[in-house]
Amino acid sequence: MDDFELSCKGLYCALTIREKYMRLAFQRFPNTPSQFLCKIEGEQWKPEDQVLPVFTPLPKPGEDPFCTKDFPPNLGYVARMKDGVIYVYKDAASADKHQPLNHPGPDLVTFIDDMNFLIALIAQGPTKTYTHRRLKFLMSKFSVHEMLNEMEEMKELKKNPHRDFYNSRKVDTHIHAAACMNQKHLLRFIKKSYRVDADRVVHVLKGKEVTMKELFASLNLYFSHYFMQGRQTFQRFDKFNAKYNPVGASDELRDLYLKTENHISGEYFATIIKEVASDLEDARYQYTEPRLAIYGLFSPHLKWMIQVPRIYDVFRARNFVPHFGKMLENIFLPVFQATIDPNSCPELSVFLKHVTGFDSVDDESKHSGHMFSTKSPKPEEWDIVKNPSYSYWIYYMYANIAGLNQLRKEKCAVTFLSYYISLSLHVPQSPVLQYLYYLAQVPIAMSPLSNNSLFLEYNKNPLLEFHNKGLFHYTKEPLMEEYAIAAQVFKLSTCDMCEIARNSVLQSGLSAEEKIHFLGANYLKDGPEGIDIRKTNVAQIHMAYCYETLCYELNLIREGVIAD
Repeated sequence: MDDFELSCKGLYCALTIREKYMRLAFQRFPNTPSQFLCKIEGEQWKPEDQVLPVFTPLPKPGEDPFCTKDFPPNLGYVARMKDGVIYVYKDAASADKHQPLNHPGPDLVTFIDDMNFLIALIAQGPTKTYTHRRLKFLMSKFSVHEMLNEMEEMKELKKNPHRDFYNSRKVDTHIHAAACMNQKHLLRFIKKSYRVDADRVVHVLKGKEVTMKELFASLNLYFSHYFMQGRQTFQRFDKFNAKYNPVGASDELRDLYLKTENHISGEYFATIIKEVASDLEDARYQYTEPRLAIYGLFSPHLKWMIQVPRIYDVFRARNFVPHFGKMLENIFLPVFQATIDPNSCPELSVFLKHVTGFDSVDDESKHSGHMFSTKSPKPEEWDIVKNPSYSYWIYYMYANIAGLNQLRKEKCAVTFLSYYISLSLHVPQSPVLQYLYYLAQVPIAMSPLSNNSLFLEYNKNPLLEFHNKGLFHYTKEPLMEEYAIAAQVFKLSTCDMCEIARNSVLQSGLSAEEKIHFLGANYLKDGPEGIDIRKTNVAQIHMAYCYETLCYELNLIREGVIAD
């Protein structure tokens, strides 16, 4: 009993930490865990107290989604970075005195204390044992549920003849813009551009402008070549971007077709993205959130995410930035300024309406090395070539996103999401973290098919294990191919597939109006009450099981905390 109470108290504290940081950044914390936390604290849970992000509404018919008119007025605020975090001040005089506006943000010392508590909890013996047993129980319980209710779920779905997996909405929430087209599509586009623009100047080679024909001749390329390099392209994550090149050319064709900063200002890349968007609109039921470095196009089936690779060491080694603080400033200060005075940068301001969040990426298998503590150098002092640790990166990214969301909420502008993780291949190694993800319903984005090429054999992917335990998960790139293979390999039922599709919409940055249209008016409610089978094709029996199981696990935590 002592170990049980110790584990429950630790898990309870971890959930309160999660809820605190979600609220600071205007991210939604699920209703059910929030209700149980209130019960433990002896408080009354109120739906109106829930914090919700602000989404960009759908454009009206005929409305230009990139219209730069009718921006809100300049607030006259001043944004300045101090110790790696951008603060907003009423005016320059307040900035000189460091008297920022009352936008609550994460305190560095508190953040480090919380982080150290979670690290200790994850390594705590009794808690590891408890969570490991609970996860095994969840796996077994799902197997029993399947045996008892599989036929009933099928009967329920058969009563819904106008909806199936194929016409249920689904969102690809982890796809790179430079890889969102398939190989045949890109090769076909290269052939077409070569045929139409053979004599067009498209590149600068060794200081000399060259035409398309001259560029291909210099690379000694023929269209009979294989489109991509062999499997070695995918064996090393840290080399993936360098090797992801059309027809195996070193850099020239990638710069020409998959970049924006080139001799033709990214025209070919933009055209390919438009074609991909058109294909998605024809497919009707598929949406996507491509990752990109701040550039993009509009389609009702596309939302954008700003990808921030954690490659400070590369930039510092080439003297692109003098210290880590400058890199943070380059990422966030323009967004703050565009929020304060949209007319100062109308292109960025209007583009931010269609951005849903930030994506921090690097090789998950690399060891961080440096530990983050109060003694760590401030970002302006971090002038060495070594990359900061993951926790260092995440604190300063989170602190700036939280402050930015406070400002944008004040202006009723779209706020940015940053609340789920991708890949998560190492989560199975930590039962405490895995169980906390389940209790807090933290979304996990998984791509078994692409991971099969990059990191992990398909049959060893933890997707099925996560699904059976009740963890949220989403299949990816290219979307239907991922779903089809996952269904065959993992023997997923129609209800499983539709639940995964529904979860992808829930996790995405689609607007509230779109989610109501795709999932039903009660989509924010937990359990069977939040399911509209006519729109999602998810059986209420299944969602009742998921909801009751989550409540049971949360109630165990509650009993352990209040036992004494």
